[in-house]
Amino acid sequence: MHKDQMAAVRAVAKMGYQCVEFFGPYIQWTPQQAKDMRALLDELNIRCYSTHNGENAFTGDRLEHATEINLTLGSKYIVMASANRVTNLDGWKAVAEKLTQAAEKIKPRGLRTGYHNHQAEFTPLEGQRPMEVLAANTSKDVMLQLDVGHCIETGADPVAWINQNPGRIQSLHLKDWSRDPDVGFKALLGEGVVPWKKVFEAAEKTGGAEFYLIEQEGSRYSEMETAERCLAAYKKLHG
Repeated sequence: MHKDQMAAVRAVAKMGYQCVEFFGPYIQWTPQQAKDMRALLDELNIRCYSTHNGENAFTGDRLEHATEINLTLGSKYIVMASANRVTNLDGWKAVAEKLTQAAEKIKPRGLRTGYHNHQAEFTPLEGQRPMEVLAANTSKDVMLQLDVGHCIETGADPVAWINQNPGRIQSLHLKDWSRDPDVGFKALLGEGVVPWKKVFEAAEKTGGAEFYLIEQEGSRYSEMETAERCLAAYKKLHG
């Protein structure tokens, strides 16, 4: 797995990607594996600004381990990829509290926590969207990483959300979505309904965007060709 990840990093760096985000399995790396990956990142002049983590990585020894690995990688944000099954707003407030407490612990080390949304966070629950609960009940040291595709799939407006949360959207997952049920998230960047120009403008003017991450959930092309096509589309859309 580690060798495959290093090969993937080499491949996307060659395409012209400037940053990557490691997900769940990275947490199992040994300190030496993390150092090896950092050496590769430095060699290729590509950065890892954030990682995706399970909810259990935000307390105790797991948080300490995640902190050490992220510091080695040069990461700035330890992001909760999703919460475990949450059935009410009190549950979402508990998630917010966990993120805030973790943020307080790692802030002296130069790191911050973050939260990545799926559809559930923008789907009303007990009369309120869970993402609003997370925003209201976390400190500003918690990044609200916006997955644009999941946001817009629920009927929410990603531009309005960014403008409602100035300085909180330091990172975005750039994922498109098509209303065609046979396509959905398989639409490549720029092929769906996301108003990308407006998203980029709001993210950079108001959201405080520091970096973008292109994400794709399958497509009609191979993984590497998909990555290449999406990067080319991003350059045309963003300029």
